[in-house]
Amino acid sequence: MEQSQAIWIKDPTGIFADGAARGVVVKDGRIVELVPAGGTPATADAVVLDASQHVVLPGLINTHHHFYQTLTRALPAAMDRELFPWLQALYPVWARLTPERLELGVTVAMSELLLSGCTTTTDHHYVFPAGLEDALDIEVAVAKRLGMRVLLTRGSMNRSQRDGGLPPDSVVQDEDTILADSARVVVRHHERGEDAMVQIALAPCSPFSVTTSLMRRTAELAEKLDVRLHTHLAETADENTFCEQLHHCRPLDYLEQCGWLNSRTWLAHGIFFNAEEIKRLGRARTSISHCACSNQLLASGCCPVCEMEAAGVGIGLGVDGSASNDASNLMQEVRAAFLLQRARYGVLKVSHKDALRWATRGSAACVGRPELGEIAVGKAADLALFKLDELRFSGHGDPVAALVLCGAHRADRVMVSGKWAVVDGAIPGLDVADLIRRHSAAARAMQG
Repeated sequence: MEQSQAIWIKDPTGIFADGAARGVVVKDGRIVELVPAGGTPATADAVVLDASQHVVLPGLINTHHHFYQTLTRALPAAMDRELFPWLQALYPVWARLTPERLELGVTVAMSELLLSGCTTTTDHHYVFPAGLEDALDIEVAVAKRLGMRVLLTRGSMNRSQRDGGLPPDSVVQDEDTILADSARVVVRHHERGEDAMVQIALAPCSPFSVTTSLMRRTAELAEKLDVRLHTHLAETADENTFCEQLHHCRPLDYLEQCGWLNSRTWLAHGIFFNAEEIKRLGRARTSISHCACSNQLLASGCCPVCEMEAAGVGIGLGVDGSASNDASNLMQEVRAAFLLQRARYGVLKVSHKDALRWATRGSAACVGRPELGEIAVGKAADLALFKLDELRFSGHGDPVAALVLCGAHRADRVMVSGKWAVVDGAIPGLDVADLIRRHSAAARAMQG
């Protein structure tokens, strides 16, 4: 690796780390030093970045999203509906995705995430109308252009309306096509090791949109290729009923029967598990992506995060799709998760630090990247720097708490693997006005 100049991010007004009151030193994509109060760096010749106006967080990690859904925000036909009718209203619109429209949707989603302090994101792409066979390749290209770290999941659906499922025939694929392309994108794009910028996981959409054979064969392929597994599970009470009618068991039982209940798997939502199932998740070391905004908008319920963590289940945060959240802002998701879980459990059980931990170390566990999500020596130099110069922060006391309690939404600087991906609140080289114009036109064309 080419050697780079060390950078001392000096004297932040606040930092979400212990023993780093005077900041951190990064070099070659890693955090090489924490500078304690009263100290100076041992690293010679470090370039100084004055962080006296910044609060420094580990880069936030988004564990569940559907990038293409930025093209269908606040769509009237899908508003005020619960999950199943919401999906039925949107599938025909999503069937009009083209490579050009997807590229715009992905660029908007990733840009919005970066600007919110997110350095690593997943995506769950499972809609494959004719002509969109290279969807994952399109996403990889955008990630590389923006300099964002990604875990992209090759989603799938093969149970359409004619088979008793929800999606129309035009957006599903057959099992052999799905498995062949899943192997292709892993071989072509998946990077290994602590410096990986692009990784791939396999992600059948949900137990009610794929066959049992595809669930099982996907788990076998993931084990063979040594990649992670992802799906939606236990998001709504309707899903539990559907699973019991179709498979004669509860969703977690079905997941286990298909070979999915293990540490390779992380699940989106996880709302409707009972106490015994939560213990099984903990024993299996299967983790959960908590999507607070989406769950509230669709009135799905509330993930029991405290019981899960007590049972050893890892909790990360996800913004979910921009058709159910209507945003791709992970810093806002931190506040939403904090408020939702504070209301559920009370002031003694949930703090702003818990919400930040879910979005950093917790999310890192979901995506199988322990080198991310923490400001510590040896960890990846993925950092988000926020200023407190807006009216919303005026009069604050604790600067780290202010990010959550006062509602931070935009980072001033974002570093990914030691390189600046956001500078002065903007992504270098990105023409936002032009992106909005083209993206909006694509959305109107899709929506008819």
